[in-house]
Amino acid sequence: MEDFLVGLAPPLIKGILLGGLYVVIALGLSLVFGVMKLINVAHGDLVILGSYFAWAVMGWLGIDPFLSLVAGVPLFFVLGFFVQKFIINRTFRISLDAALIACFGISIIVQNLCQAIWTPFNRSLLTDYRLLTFAVGPLTIQLRYLLDFIGGLAVMLAVRGFLRRTYLGRAISAASQNEPVAERMGINPNRVYSFAFAIAMACAAVAGVLQGLTFSFSPTSGSPFLIISFGVIILGGLGSMAGTFIGGMVFGLTQTLGAYFSGGSLLVQSIAPYLLVFVILSVRPQGIFGR
Repeated sequence: MEDFLVGLAPPLIKGILLGGLYVVIALGLSLVFGVMKLINVAHGDLVILGSYFAWAVMGWLGIDPFLSLVAGVPLFFVLGFFVQKFIINRTFRISLDAALIACFGISIIVQNLCQAIWTPFNRSLLTDYRLLTFAVGPLTIQLRYLLDFIGGLAVMLAVRGFLRRTYLGRAISAASQNEPVAERMGINPNRVYSFAFAIAMACAAVAGVLQGLTFSFSPTSGSPFLIISFGVIILGGLGSMAGTFIGGMVFGLTQTLGAYFSGGSLLVQSIAPYLLVFVILSVRPQGIFGR
């Protein structure tokens, strides 16, 4: 029994830490959907764009990927603001379907832009600490997974604090809960949409760095992370920051435990979280923390 528990500890810890990455990726998608009721199918590709930005800055200037966020987060924030204001918002006036098609277009543009600039080959953010490990008692923990967890927790707390403690954040929360009432209170929905999309893009920049340190990436790597984000949101419940965080942890745990109990099967590792998503949808469609 003791040997079983000792063997179970590494996948448990890895799953929880890896869940932090999934939290950062899912936060932006959840925010946009919660406020605009729009499924941003380009979100995964925007995360990969963040990975490429960090990779390019690291190659050109030789600085750490996390330092690239000093420029990356404001740049992605501004880019997200103008993309929503001048592209998505205009299609939003036509219909929600038109805005969804615009997001598909952005996804295709980002993929092809990354391929044209950086080629279709796999890249990674290779740093001195990417493969570092440290021991905690009998356990060996990879630093990159710990950074995923710290990053996920930090971004979630930052976004949660912004939404609760600032006027703009409370306006975004109000618009997501009841837009007609928020509009009668003097809140401009279009302004709220632009800032919500900008915050989601800033989250994508952070997620891009963490993703690039954890996995290799190519121009088409965004789609799997988009699907993972859907799974995290479904597990945790739409509109709940705590739910998104728990959903990320559960998704990561299901992946690593699925691989552990199947003897390292990549197929089981890939399928197990979505089987759990199916079960959650059947038992509690609103998710663990959903209303």
